[in-house]
Amino acid sequence: MLAPAPRRTPTTLAVKRFFRHRLAVIGLLLLGLILLSVIVGPMIAPFKPDQIDLLARNQPPGGQHWLGTDPTGRDVFARTFSAGRVSLMVGLLSTLISVVVGTTLGALAGYFGGWVDNLIMRFVDIVMTFPSIIVLLTLAAIIGPGIDKTILIIGLLGWPLAARLVRAKLLSVRELEFIAAAGALGATDRRILLRHALPNVIDVLVVFVSLGVASAILTEAGLSFLGLGVQPPQASWGNLLSTAREITIMEAYPWQWMPAGALIVLTVLATNFLGDGLRDALDPKARQ
Repeated sequence: MLAPAPRRTPTTLAVKRFFRHRLAVIGLLLLGLILLSVIVGPMIAPFKPDQIDLLARNQPPGGQHWLGTDPTGRDVFARTFSAGRVSLMVGLLSTLISVVVGTTLGALAGYFGGWVDNLIMRFVDIVMTFPSIIVLLTLAAIIGPGIDKTILIIGLLGWPLAARLVRAKLLSVRELEFIAAAGALGATDRRILLRHALPNVIDVLVVFVSLGVASAILTEAGLSFLGLGVQPPQASWGNLLSTAREITIMEAYPWQWMPAGALIVLTVLATNFLGDGLRDALDPKARQ
């Protein structure tokens, strides 16, 4: 007697589709390696990130300083991986703010429709008409630099896309039979929205988060490069990269900025690969 075929749930099918996506698997492994490095790196570094040694200024990579030193004698290896914690934290927390604000407004617009939808989406349209770079730089100049302020600014600029994605998904979900059945059984709008409708937008939010973190890391790097983001002595990949603004350092001491630049590129590539794989894996129309 033949054994019954294993049950193919949507979750198992999504996992199989994800692991068939080679670039997504590479992105997952690379991102895991980067996360492990920024956690363990500062612990195994022979020097503290802010430890100054004026006798070891601008030393090239060697046995004592694995990635060399900066103009004040600080260890580049320790600072680079310590900076990774800050940049990744900015990326994750700012994306979380965007998700919370965007999901709240998009869910209200998509579920209730009518004047609620019109009011919220016209506000979204107005926000999206402003040039993001100009708004970003203006807010950073007004509020001032700092980690918490950088997270808030980036997070509050990223929510309109999340709102549009959630609204578009809920416009189709609210027409499904189980939503109508829940309403017929007396469930409140709040319960239907939280228990039945919102779980069906998880797929678009997962993709938004994976791609949003990459965008937030690049935005933080740009702000810090211009001196409007994370401020020294606190290191981030962006302000480490800003040392390349000086031609002398860019040409004569490439070890002071190249590791941070390389990690930004690798992190963004890894998260983009991961986001592409998650999008394909969570697409119900994808081949089984």
